[in-house]
Amino acid sequence: MKRTTRSWRDREDLRGLALISPTVLYALALLLVPVAMVILYSFWKQSFMTIDHTFRLSNYEAAFTQPIYRALFLRSLWISLTVSLVTVVMAYPVAWYISFHGGRNKNLWLFVITVPFLTSYLLRVMAWKVVLGHNGVVNSALMWLGLIHQPIEALLYTANSVVITLVHSWVAFAILPIFVSMEKIDRSLVEAGRDLGDSAFRSFRRIVLPLSLPGVISAFVIVMIPTIGDYVTPTLVGGRDGMMIANIIQTNFGQAQNWPMGAALSVSAMVLVSLAAGIMVLLLRLLVNGVRR
Repeated sequence: MKRTTRSWRDREDLRGLALISPTVLYALALLLVPVAMVILYSFWKQSFMTIDHTFRLSNYEAAFTQPIYRALFLRSLWISLTVSLVTVVMAYPVAWYISFHGGRNKNLWLFVITVPFLTSYLLRVMAWKVVLGHNGVVNSALMWLGLIHQPIEALLYTANSVVITLVHSWVAFAILPIFVSMEKIDRSLVEAGRDLGDSAFRSFRRIVLPLSLPGVISAFVIVMIPTIGDYVTPTLVGGRDGMMIANIIQTNFGQAQNWPMGAALSVSAMVLVSLAAGIMVLLLRLLVNGVRR
């Protein structure tokens, strides 16, 4: 028995597993138990203030057949995909500049990027409400320049205002993984390409872009998954036209007290966003591989 114990302690992989296993099990419990409860609730039925624990699929049938839910799912996916794409497109040049031209000031640039996040998320959303409002900064500036004669009503309480606000809220989270991915690129590969006659753009297209793809994919997923579940931003700046599925889920768990329906909508949203994220990741890979050739 002593010999078995000694050999177990001598194995580095087992010692490492024993070291991290309590933390992993704790994290899995915090993740899996709530998700399992939500999935379980989604198969039940709410009847006034009581819950019928009979297994049924009526909640999922309602989630995918009722027009209001279908419309909210489609709008949420469109907003989430749009925010993710715009955020990655805006974040990539910034991450590239910091990584390849930041020099000794890289840490300073990263600090400047994270400065807005020292303030409350709610405060930043309210700031956009002021900027895009009827008498906000944008309308006031356009009227002062003489470009418009009356405020533009479509700036606030639309899906576009939700996209603008979410892009600003998540762009820093997209810059960081792309920057980390670019920092891992061996600069000698870029120099070798230039020495062999590649132009700056061709070197970027054939070397930097493909090698930074993991960061792009990470940034896309990091932005897409939380945005489809955001209900604060649509509530404050979206209005009726900017409402997302998370708002209905929050209503079912809150005011309506219909937890099974809210759970079914939550599970459906998780499945849809996972499928959409997987498809978009595959398309990004195909696109970059095509550009590389």
